[in-house]
Formats: sequence, structure tokens, C-alpha cells
Amino acid sequence: MKQGGASKKTAAKPYISIVLPVFNEEENVERQYRSIVEAMAPSRHSYEIVFIDDGSSDRSVPLLRGIAKKDPRVKIVVFRRNFGQTAAMAAGIDFSSGEIIVFMDSDLQNDASDIDMLVAKIEEGYDVVSGWRKNRQDRFFSRKLPSRIANRLIARVTGVHIHDLGCSLKAYRGEILRQVNLYGEMHRFIPVHASWIGARITEVPVKHHARMFGKSKYGIKRTFKVLLDLITVKFLGKYSTKPIYVFGGTGFILLFFSGLSGIAVILMKFLLGQSMIRNPLLLLTVMLIILSVLFVQIGILAEIMIRIYHEAQDMSPYRVLETVNIRKR
Repeated sequence: MKQGGASKKTAAKPYISIVLPVFNEEENVERQYRSIVEAMAPSRHSYEIVFIDDGSSDRSVPLLRGIAKKDPRVKIVVFRRNFGQTAAMAAGIDFSSGEIIVFMDSDLQNDASDIDMLVAKIEEGYDVVSGWRKNRQDRFFSRKLPSRIANRLIARVTGVHIHDLGCSLKAYRGEILRQVNLYGEMHRFIPVHASWIGARITEVPVKHHARMFGKSKYGIKRTFKVLLDLITVKFLGKYSTKPIYVFGGTGFILLFFSGLSGIAVILMKFLLGQSMIRNPLLLLTVMLIILSVLFVQIGILAEIMIRIYHEAQDMSPYRVLETVNIRKR
């Protein structure tokens, strides 16, 4: 098989880094590699392919080692266990060296022929180019409908208007992406994080294929995780430097409602003769409001603390077992 661009120098830094998280994709990794090589063969750009194995328990890693042995443009990072897609993407950023970083799935649902189109948009002056699966080949009720609802909600809350934030096929200017710190499950919000530092963002329709091999790692429960992450993103984007506004504002709102409830209890006492102490409905309502607010605030505080913990100690959200074709830093 002809290796597209094999005559180019591999010692020099590549122009494009194509990063693919892998988790139990033994049926797909070799096909995905070949599709990238064939798609990039006509390209005038040098490139590398960075596979991040997120703790696969199948034959994905041995197959990737075999590919890397034949092609020095292929780099492999193997995690000690499954750390999640966000950690895999963070490792992709850390271990890639291209001026432009392209993320895509390793399940063959993204089309490698779209890479050049995304790169061309970056060269027009954009910092982030997001793929839009306009004709998405997934189940409607379990995948497409929740995704549409989530995307509209995210666009409304964050002000970053992208039709398909969940599409993995995206291209970034490396200098922008390397300023973004990823923790938790924030990979889907990378364009939002990039917008905070002034990145120019656009989206383009991309091809999407139905999964042919392997099993999808996503389910409808992912939608609820997105909603929780959205609360964190909104807080970090608007109140990370002035948390007293949100916590103090919440305190004043609670004080207002406690005043109303206090008046209601007094009126019930004097007009209806009902005991102030033996009013279980009022006590239950107040208790639920306080608990819900406390839980949200504790969650936000935990998100802030974990970021301080990681960044202060220069720790990454993953642990590497081995690397292939990657120079020690």
C-alpha cells in the first residue's frame, strides 16, 4: 500500500496532528488508519496520527503497535486504565506537535476525507472549525433528539452558536488549543473554552457514517452529564473571577423567600389559627430549597478546587503506561 507523504521528513514537526481516542475498537483501528492515509495522500501538508488508547481491554493496542512499527508518522499513547474521553483528548494535545490539531473518532463514523476541508478553514483565519453532522446516521430518539436539545440549550446558555457541539471531528489552531485545560468531562465544551480566550469559531457540514463495527460507548445518560457540565461551564465562564455574585445573589434570594415564608406562617397563625411550629409543609419546602442550593454550590466549589489541585501541582488527568514513536520530553 502506498504511504501518502512517506517521502516527507518525519523528523520535522508535522503541520497537522490527527488525534484519535481509542477504547475497544479492534475492528476499526486498522480501517481507520488506512482511511486517513488514503484521504491525506493528495494533501500538500505533512501530518502525524496520534492514537490515544484509553484503557482498551481488547486487541486495539497490539494492532496499533503493528501499525506504528510500519509507519513512523503514527504515535501511540497507552493509558494505564480507562480515564475517559476528556483525558484522552488532553493527552492528544500534550503529545501532538502539529500547528493544527484535528480530533476525530476511531469508529469510522467520521470521514477522513473532511480533514483537508477543516484545515483549509483554519488557514482562512479561523481558530476553531467544528464539524456539523447535518445528515447524522444515528438513532433518532436515543442519540439525535437528545443531541439537538442539548446543542440548542448550550448555544443559548454559552452564546457559542454551534449546531453540533458533540461532533468529534473538529480542527483547532494548536496555539489556541494548548491554552485550554481539560478536566472532568469537558471535551465537548472545548469550543466554548476557546471562545473565552477570543478564538474565532466556525462550523462546516461534514459526512457521517453509521457505525459498522464495535459498540457505541455513548447512551442517553450522557445527556444528563451534559446538563451538569453546562452548569459548570456557565459558572466558570461568567463567575469564576467573581463568585461572590452568584453565591451572594443566591443568599439574597433565599433571604427573600424566607421572608415570604415567614409572613405566610404568621398570617396562617393569626387568620387560620394554625400552629407555626407544627406546619410540616412549610418546613419541608424550606428544607428542599436549602438542600438543592447547597448541593449545586458544593458541586461548583468541587469543580473549582479540582482545577486548582491539578494546575497548582502541574498534574495531568491521566497516567501513561507506554508510548510508541514519541520522543521523551
